[in-house]
Amino acid sequence: MGRGGACGVASLFLAVLDVSHNAFSGALPPALGSIAGLQVLNASHNQFQGQVPGAGGGLVSMDLSGNALDGDLPDLSPLRSLAYLNLSGNQLRGSIIGAFQEQLRVIDLSNNRFSRLNFSSGYSGTSLTYLDLSSNELLGEFGLPGRFRNLRHMNLAFNQLSTNNLLASIGEISSLEYVNLSSTGLHERIPGVLASRLVGLHVLDLSRNNISGVVPDLSTLPLRVLDLSVNNLTGEIPVSLVKKLASMDRFNFSYNNLTVCASELSPEAFAAAFARSRNDCPIAVNPDSMKKNGGHRKGMKLALAIVLTLFFSVLALLCLALVCRKPRKKRGDTFPVDKQPSSFKDEPGTSGPFAFQTDSTTWVADVKVATSVPVVIFEKPLLSFTFADLLAATSNFDRGTLLAEGRFGPVYTGFLPGGIQVAVKVLVHGSAMADEDAARELERLGRIKHSNLVPLTGYCLAGGQRIAIYEYMENGNLHNLLHDLPLGVQTTEDWSTDTWEDNNGGVATENITPEGTAAWRFRHKIALGAARALAFLHHGCIPQIVHRDVKASSIYFDYAMEPRLSDFGLSMIAGTSTDGDHSPGYVPPEFSDPENATATSKSDVYSFGIVLFELITGKKPLGDEYPDQKEASLVSWARAMVKANQGSSIIDPKIRDTGLERQMDEALRVAYLCTAELPSKRPTMQQIVGLLKDIEPRVADEN
Repeated sequence: MGRGGACGVASLFLAVLDVSHNAFSGALPPALGSIAGLQVLNASHNQFQGQVPGAGGGLVSMDLSGNALDGDLPDLSPLRSLAYLNLSGNQLRGSIIGAFQEQLRVIDLSNNRFSRLNFSSGYSGTSLTYLDLSSNELLGEFGLPGRFRNLRHMNLAFNQLSTNNLLASIGEISSLEYVNLSSTGLHERIPGVLASRLVGLHVLDLSRNNISGVVPDLSTLPLRVLDLSVNNLTGEIPVSLVKKLASMDRFNFSYNNLTVCASELSPEAFAAAFARSRNDCPIAVNPDSMKKNGGHRKGMKLALAIVLTLFFSVLALLCLALVCRKPRKKRGDTFPVDKQPSSFKDEPGTSGPFAFQTDSTTWVADVKVATSVPVVIFEKPLLSFTFADLLAATSNFDRGTLLAEGRFGPVYTGFLPGGIQVAVKVLVHGSAMADEDAARELERLGRIKHSNLVPLTGYCLAGGQRIAIYEYMENGNLHNLLHDLPLGVQTTEDWSTDTWEDNNGGVATENITPEGTAAWRFRHKIALGAARALAFLHHGCIPQIVHRDVKASSIYFDYAMEPRLSDFGLSMIAGTSTDGDHSPGYVPPEFSDPENATATSKSDVYSFGIVLFELITGKKPLGDEYPDQKEASLVSWARAMVKANQGSSIIDPKIRDTGLERQMDEALRVAYLCTAELPSKRPTMQQIVGLLKDIEPRVADEN
């Protein structure tokens, strides 16, 4: 089994075998199926190749996701106890008929190359609650078994299905809570009966299809996400549905032929969610009121005429004032280079070149026609996005969509067509690297997948600018979480701007442990996740990737509050690959002379050690006060206390009573080892993962 082999596997007696998130390679040993008593097999997120091995009949859960397995799906019928099957993110092909076994409750075969979709005649599907077949190469009919009565999650996106009655069939599965049929080639109408049948539906994504007809009234559904963009829908969106949009997390009706009056929405929200829709809001009066009050029709017409006359008079005066006044560029303005903003025509977002300004930088995209510059999305190669889509998603890189300004440049957020929310990072510093080399390096970074890394989902090379596109992280970063900052506040050592707007208004905590964010178990989870990410970069990537800027604000939280490390591998592309690139407070001692310093994995280890000190003490690397050491930094103060066997006294009071103090003391010693003066004395990230796993809290430890 790659590094270490699998001698004697058949002679083992194991209930659980978990080798996930390592760098194992080679073929999975066929002897796995002979392990007596094996119930749980998790070999996900490695580099295994070859075919899916057989397994014993007692197996309950199999997770082989995130590898490079290929070939056909094996016969799973002997696995009569198997309830959970996850083979996503591999290169499996052929038919998926063998996956549908009666006892299975969860099936995830997404991101593979399966091409044939069919069910055995006797399959009822009554046990299935979760089905994800997205991002395959499935063709043809998807005949939903009529007895899928317990299915809650169904994702068939990014396939080519030819059925004409799929939406009507879905309406019969009243248990559904999540439905994603984006980019499936649907040619049908949205049945109005969905509103009365799918009473628990929270997510409905039908984007990028050929759906025609009108938008039915779905206002009675408990929808949090509704995406009907890029279809052939016509007519007016029901008023009751429009009124409900403000309570949703996300909605998108762009690129249809719709009419809407959404006066409750801001102009920015309207432009993002209703691109190419007609705003049908009346200027002064409600036309319906004119119909209901026929006796007052003449008076209403007179009032409307007066209002319109006043409106256009004021508009003319404003235009005259603007002509007489020298135009002044505002923060966040977007305009073609060598042109004033007043020279915009009907579609200013399609022709350039373009210049964009933030608080601290101006960047230029030397693009003549925005629709001619492609945007590459790695896992959705059939989607034809362009720089124009980035302009639309970010409202022309407007200041209102700016998340932050980091070491590499400004970061914006927006929704691409299809409802894909992304973070768009502009690498403004640039480098001498040719576009072909930059594209090759970005493609390589896009292939690096780990559950504790923020995934690079795509890129755009726009007229001399390199733009990296990331999966959006909903819940902010560790710096904000530790130091009680709302999601909208950054510090000057992190960013040169001080706002990060988010719809949540803060860190969402509904998906974390019941003890909350101020708990030792959660802090340990963050430390272990970040350590696994760095160990993967150092030991699982060829060539090795040195991060160069590990810090609390580079650790983000996804929707499920899982920690994810960002900005890996960008130094070379961004032209900031000098060895002295570290944020204040995280700089290793060997960088006191930057000209002779060399960034290595051991410098990442040092910076990680400071993050670990932060997690345990709750203090910042710089700027906090320390008893009897007015000029001290976190690392010098914490190391002195650990060396004097007083580590327990510096534990953050917020977490002191939420776990075993012995484990926190041991974690402080790990941080002490990481921050050794000499790089050769520091452990590797693989060793650090092992040390942290040895002190992993259990629920029993907290009782």
